[in-house]
Amino acid sequence: MKTFTPKASKRPSGSGKKRRLGLKLALGALLVAGGFGLVAFYGVWAQTYDLKKVGEMPERNTVFDVDGKVYSRLAGANRLIVPLNEVSPFFIDALIAREDTRFYEHGGLDPRGVLRALYRNVASNSVKEGASTITQQLARNSLPLGGRTLKRKLLEAMVALRLERQFTKQQILELYVNRIYFGSGCYGIETASQAYFGKSAANLSLPEAALLAGLIRSPTRFSPLKNPEGAATERNAVLARMLELKKINPTQAEQARTAKVTSNPKRLPQIQENYAMDAVQRDLNDILTPDQIDFGGLFIYTTLDPGVQKGAEQALEAHLSKVERQSNFRHPTKASYRQPAEGEDAAMPYLQGAVVAIDNASGGVRALVGGRDYGQSKFNRAIAPANRQVGSSFKPFVYALAFSRGLLPGAAISDGPIQPGEIQGAGNWSPGNSDNTYGGIQPASYGLVHSRNTMSVRIGEIAGGDGVQKEVEKLGLGEVPRGPATYIGSFETNLKDLTAAYTVFPNAGIRNQSYIIERIDDQDHNPIYRAAHIAVPAIDPSAAWMTSQLLEQVLTRGTAASAKSLGFKLPAAGKTGTTNDYKDAWFLGYTSAITCGVWVGFDQPATIMAQGYGAALALPVWTNVMTKASQRYPARPFQAPMQLARATVCAISNQLATNECLTAGAGYDITLPVDKVPTAACNVHGGLQTQLAQRLDDGRQRADALPNRIFQSFRKFFGRK
Repeated sequence: MKTFTPKASKRPSGSGKKRRLGLKLALGALLVAGGFGLVAFYGVWAQTYDLKKVGEMPERNTVFDVDGKVYSRLAGANRLIVPLNEVSPFFIDALIAREDTRFYEHGGLDPRGVLRALYRNVASNSVKEGASTITQQLARNSLPLGGRTLKRKLLEAMVALRLERQFTKQQILELYVNRIYFGSGCYGIETASQAYFGKSAANLSLPEAALLAGLIRSPTRFSPLKNPEGAATERNAVLARMLELKKINPTQAEQARTAKVTSNPKRLPQIQENYAMDAVQRDLNDILTPDQIDFGGLFIYTTLDPGVQKGAEQALEAHLSKVERQSNFRHPTKASYRQPAEGEDAAMPYLQGAVVAIDNASGGVRALVGGRDYGQSKFNRAIAPANRQVGSSFKPFVYALAFSRGLLPGAAISDGPIQPGEIQGAGNWSPGNSDNTYGGIQPASYGLVHSRNTMSVRIGEIAGGDGVQKEVEKLGLGEVPRGPATYIGSFETNLKDLTAAYTVFPNAGIRNQSYIIERIDDQDHNPIYRAAHIAVPAIDPSAAWMTSQLLEQVLTRGTAASAKSLGFKLPAAGKTGTTNDYKDAWFLGYTSAITCGVWVGFDQPATIMAQGYGAALALPVWTNVMTKASQRYPARPFQAPMQLARATVCAISNQLATNECLTAGAGYDITLPVDKVPTAACNVHGGLQTQLAQRLDDGRQRADALPNRIFQSFRKFFGRK
């Protein structure tokens, strides 16, 4: 039998060993080079991030009222940034114990922490512990590093190393505690402390601090507002770790563990859902860029007065609800309204209204109400483009312009029907009075006090169509169509602009531009915007005062005399406004301190009700608002801003009365601004100039200094008291 013997194995030669060793070394070098390359790649990538962004944290813009108190917040994250020295040391210790025990020892990455977390996760066969340092978390929460991938972790590590070189440990902690999310819409430790415990972060107790530190990993799940048991469990875990690290002693730990989890949340000022804030937001959009607004952290100082604002909201709703209960009201009511399941109605079916109150001295808006319910309809009826026909509320400006051109309040004007063709260029247009009655020849003042259309049109002709159109532009009421219909308010504008226009009467003809934002400061409290406080001469001062005297009478014996029965007793002036078919009801009026406008109507113009005059629908709201506002803005008797004189003038010629004027019964006494006292005798009645007229003419220069005494002496000369 033939047997086979195996061949003897050959031993590797020395050259083979060297070759394999070389391969191993080359592979190792390649791995090391690859590692360095990977680190270099991500290190370079990390350099592309702007670390200034780490300190830029969105906040809600804070809105302040006229007194500098917080009124609302809007846009940005719900965050209040505080320096680290205004955070309880208990929370700092709890945070480090919970999230990064070696925070002060590592340089951004903690290899020991990585190994510890890896060991515990493998031992428990689950992911129980993370390995990210506070610096890494700050990098992840501050910059767009990508999703939860290995690549992102490598980039995060490189950015963390940069952060440690760029910032001190204290700065990193301060940035972290202000940026972190604590659930319930709260960003940053200060917001969370106030939201959960009703106190500032500086005053957090040990159990409260440990509880908030326990929220960081799962803020929604362990919210003390929704899950107090879970919050207590996490708090106790943090306390145990603090005890282990000797940050607290056993007695402190035990007392904190047995403390009951009780939330005492302080409601932080949130976004005010009302029309005033809508107006603030609109102006903000015109003043700043979208990025400035969206990033937040701005301090927006407004002119709003919360007391007047609330009073205006309540007054509007209370009165319109009362109107809806009247037997002759034939429209859907707010109480019966049912909002659509999605969105909102383009036009609300129930009666609406708007209120604007403006400070006379500055033009600052103290209150702005654009409807009855902002939740049901966000359409703001107080500002553009919510324009409505103004009706008789425009008449005071027509009279003022006529007064500036020589017309006097006692001038004889016909209240008879306007004859077809009487008004040049108007064809057969002949508007009548709202009550269908006519009173013959009346003083011009009667036309305004009692809102007579026929007289107002004739006085508009004295003012002149071109003049009225230019006056509208000066008043900031927009463009109006040319024609005599403008004299009785046959054009549209919005309540805010019309209310601002009315401030010319208490302001001696000066129109202060209305505004709602006084100042805007950036995150560092540096002003970036200030209101311009623009004041424009709009009406002759003396004519404005003469008109204001008549508007006072509107409230005592004119179309708004019902104010007395409403309990209104303040010195004030104003004018009603009612449009055709009672589709719009207005009242615009003022005291020495505040001007307020009220509009009532439907979104889709319709007759409100029979006899739905401004005095019945808008005036009660106005009296309520102004009475409330007077508690802070006292209504003082009106004082003439110029020197006055007493004169006897002719109602026909608007010149100084002669003895013939007195004989004809056309002479009357009137107090006028000195510059509006006629300088010539009547040329209508003829006859010789009376001693009265002569003396007035000769003593014109002295009238500036002693007007009342001179005119009183003339009156005595003619035996008049």
